[in-house]
Amino acid sequence: MRVNLRWPSRAEDRFEKWIEQRHQERVLAGETTPRGPCPDEAFLRDLARKSKRIALSDPRVDHAATCPVCMRRLLTMRREHQSRRQKLVFVTTVATCVVIAAVITVARHEMEKRSLAANSAVVAETVNLWDAGAFRGQQPGQLQSVTLPAARVRLTIILPRFSSPGQYVVAVTHGPDGSGLVTEAATLANNRGQQETLSVNLDLRRAHAGQYYLSTTHEQDQASYYYPLQIR
Repeated sequence: MRVNLRWPSRAEDRFEKWIEQRHQERVLAGETTPRGPCPDEAFLRDLARKSKRIALSDPRVDHAATCPVCMRRLLTMRREHQSRRQKLVFVTTVATCVVIAAVITVARHEMEKRSLAANSAVVAETVNLWDAGAFRGQQPGQLQSVTLPAARVRLTIILPRFSSPGQYVVAVTHGPDGSGLVTEAATLANNRGQQETLSVNLDLRRAHAGQYYLSTTHEQDQASYYYPLQIR
């Protein structure tokens, strides 16, 4: 029979209970004088750790159970061993928590970086209004619907037929009267054969999905041309 390493951690430890029982048995038998010499420190240390190398039939175990000097030393070693184990469990738990926290922090940082990169990416879009109808100011007409993403957009606009060269202001608004401005940018029209085109950067990252209006306003014109805009 050998000492088991996996003793239950209880208020009344089985190891001390076994030692106490052995001591009582020796006292009741009238054997109060320890048998043999005191075992060395290495043996007592192994006994305190409940090493599997020690058999309970070993006569040195009986000596330790009945010798006051060995018993005091043995119990001291037991407390030191338990204290070291508790500290080891605590340090291991703290280290595990630190590792988990570090992994979560790194993962969150990577997600934020990816999200920031996605939000910062510029999306190229082209809106062809060459054959589009529009309405000027509050005047309704046959309109072309435009769709843009909720992102930073590098927008190229092919203006309707007969559009004038010069500087334009391109805007995104909530209303068809210019109310609720979301973003705007000024740019010069580029002539490509018979077409006039605009190239602007629009920041639509804060725009929610829904219905808006895209407008173009020439520098010499007091009214804007509006096109229904769907932000996705």
